[in-house]
Parts: sequence; C-alpha cells; structure tokens
Amino acid sequence: MAGQQNSPHELVERALELSRADGCVALVEEETTANLRWAAPDKRPGGVLTTNGVTRGRRLTVVATVAGAQGTAAAALGREAVTAADVEELVRAAEAAARAAGPAEDAQPLLPAGGTGASADFTAPPAETSIDVFADFAPELGAAFARARAGGQALYGFARHELTTSYLGTSTGLRLRHDQPTGTVELNAKAGAASAWAGAATHDFRDVDLAALQSELTERLGWGKRRIELPAGRYETLLPPSALADLMISFYWAMNARDATEGRTVFSRPGGGTRLGERLSRLPLTLRSDPAAPGLTCPPFVIARSSTDDHSVFDNGLPIGATEWLRDGELVDLQTTRHTAQLTGLPVRPVADNLLLELADQSAAPSLAELVANTERGLLLTCLWYIREVDPASLLLTGLTRDGVYLVEDGQVVGEVNNFRFNESPVDLLGRITEAGRTERCLPREWSDYFSHAAMPPVRVADFNMSSVSQAS
Repeated sequence: MAGQQNSPHELVERALELSRADGCVALVEEETTANLRWAAPDKRPGGVLTTNGVTRGRRLTVVATVAGAQGTAAAALGREAVTAADVEELVRAAEAAARAAGPAEDAQPLLPAGGTGASADFTAPPAETSIDVFADFAPELGAAFARARAGGQALYGFARHELTTSYLGTSTGLRLRHDQPTGTVELNAKAGAASAWAGAATHDFRDVDLAALQSELTERLGWGKRRIELPAGRYETLLPPSALADLMISFYWAMNARDATEGRTVFSRPGGGTRLGERLSRLPLTLRSDPAAPGLTCPPFVIARSSTDDHSVFDNGLPIGATEWLRDGELVDLQTTRHTAQLTGLPVRPVADNLLLELADQSAAPSLAELVANTERGLLLTCLWYIREVDPASLLLTGLTRDGVYLVEDGQVVGEVNNFRFNESPVDLLGRITEAGRTERCLPREWSDYFSHAAMPPVRVADFNMSSVSQAS
C-alpha cells in the first residue's frame, strides 16, 4: 500500500496520517519545466537552438507544531524527490526539530477546514507542461533567426515554462490545491558594439509576439549606431515598464508592517508609527496585488515553507484577496501575517505573488513612444540590473543600466549613451514621476527568477540620479 502512495495528494495524506505532533501541515509541490536556449556561435549573425528539454521535480515540506507550557513550537523541513518511503523519516525529523525548538513567536492556530482558493479537486493529478508549449513559439524563433541573419544581428536568449501544482493539507482538515503556470522569454540582440534586450512574461506562450520583440531590438540597435558620451548627473528619464517593475518590486518587498511600526524602514514615520495615510505620489497612481488579475494569476492562498518577516508557517492556506497598497498615490496598506497584524493593530494582509501599478484612467495614458515624442531632452532606459539595497531607512537602491541607454532630444532618439550606476529610492522616485503611461504586463529584468507577475506603466521621472559613469556593457 505504502509503495503505491506516490501521487502528490497521497503523500500529503500519508504525512498527516503519520504525524504525532499537536499540529501538522504537509505541502507537496509538483513541478515540470520546459525550456529552450539559443545563441549565435562565434557571434555570427543569426542564431541556433543550443539546448532544450523538460525537467521534473517534487518537494515535500512538513511543518510540525508542538504545544508546550511556554507556547507552541514549530519546525518546517523539506525534501526533494520524495516517495512514500521517505515520508515517515521527514515527519519524524520535523517533529524532533519542533520539540527541540523554543516557542514560536508567530504561533497561531492552524486554519480550519474549508476556506477558499482551491483551483481543482484535491485528488486530481498535477498539471504538467511539455515541450509542446512551444509549438507556435518555436517556428517563430526560426523566423527570428532568419531575420537576424539578414539584418546582421546575433541573437541570444531563452524561453522557459514552468507549471507547479501545490497540494496543501493540514491536520485540521484543510485541503487546497493550485496550478501555477509561469513563462518567460528573454531575447538579446547584438550588432557590433551595440546590444539590446527585450523580455516578456506569459502563462502559456500563446500571447508572445516574438516578431514585435525583435522589431523593438532592431530599432534600438539602429539607435546604437551613434555613440554619445554623457557625464554622471541628474537627468529627466523615461523608464519602460520592465525597469520600473524592478524598482517597484523592491518597494513591495520592503512593505513589512512590523518593520515599519518598529521604525526600521522607509515606511516608518519619524517619531513613531507608520506612514500610512501619507501621499507618496503626486499622480493618482494605484499599486495593488490581486491573485485573480487577468494574465497575472498567482496562488490565492498562503504557501509558506518557513517563517520569515513576511510569511508564517501557521498561515498556510490563509486566503489572499485583492489588496491596494497605494490608492491615488496614498499609502493605504502594509503587509502583515496574522501574528504581525496582532502586533501592529493593522488588518491581515498576506503577501501576494503579483504587482500592478496603474493610473485610474487608462484611456488617456500615453505609450512609451508617445512619452518619447513629448520629451525635450532626457534619457530613455532599457533595463536595470545588479540592484542592491544601500539603506533600508530610505530604501536607497544602487544598480547599473544595461543593454541600451539612449538620449532623446526634441522628441527623437538621437543616439546611445554610456551606461551609468544609479542611486535611487523607489519611494522618493514615486514623488518625482511627472507622467505615467498605459500599464502593460512586463518582465522584470533583475528579479525575473523570483517575481515575474508584474504589470507597470512607462513613466517620466524628473532628476533620475545617474551617480557615476559605468564601463559595464
């Protein structure tokens, strides 16, 4: 019997059946990943497919909770590639770790049976991807190689599609299941010294317009034929959605209510309390998360493999609803677990895995091309990378520009300039956005491995701080 218990939901049930702890959470994540990679051998024009394949993975996480005189302790242990024969050892190890641990500060009752968020029957087999997900994309990639050869471009990049099915069960009877597709495309084109990058996020590759991405790169490589050297300084700067997403994800990750209440972050109010209710942007921008957002769907309940400042293993299965973090430019919410909500007196606001920034009126919002056409003199970025936090008190970030920074004069791109190191706080930057365009789904360049469900507008920012010239290419 035990040898047959290898389906994900059976592993969850087996772990719960074996548990001798006061409480138990079992989480199985079943994952398949399909990928394509391509490059231009010897930097010759065009491109060739270099690798492709499908991988599979399974991870079981067991959370054991043990009640004691001083409070409830917890431990979470995970293991890859588990079978039914591995379950008991993992359950016992989690229980032993919980008994050896001190009381958990974030201890809460495990959630009861019921709730919302299950996307399909708990006993259904996991969803899977395959190389077939690229059935339409692959021929387009071949056509892109041909266009690159004809245009003297070398193409590099990769496409990845991941499908993860999560099975969550608890000793209180909760059973939830979620299928999460995640797809990304990154395309890099080089011609001479010029390099350009474009990326896209997708759920199924049916909406990826590879020809449009390549056309965008061709235009940028054309701009790069003229090189202009500029000094460091503060410039009016146009940020495309991808670059803005990388900055706003850092903003989102810093929105911990407890840290803000205790005076440790940019969202702390001098003298005590938080900056809730403060206007951070002069424009009526709304920053929100919504697990049901079209094209950006993400898990609608908490999946916590460990307890951190932002997640609690006791909150596993907690529903995640739509939340506005900024409304009309005003800070209106911060992230909390059930535990930190009690500490801060704020509502429970679990972290979601998507982020959208938008103006209320999208009908009149300009495109990035229209922002360029209305620019007297400024810089147009492509993307940012190597972003690091310098000061949590101001959320000052530093990083580098990459794959194309362009000078705009009198509504026209007149050439490519050198790269820069920047120093900016996304909180301060919000207050200097003078114009925002139409929100669109985008792929963050820096954080795509961790956070790819984003939709942002292109924006015009006054006095973007290019702190030094960079030799990075």
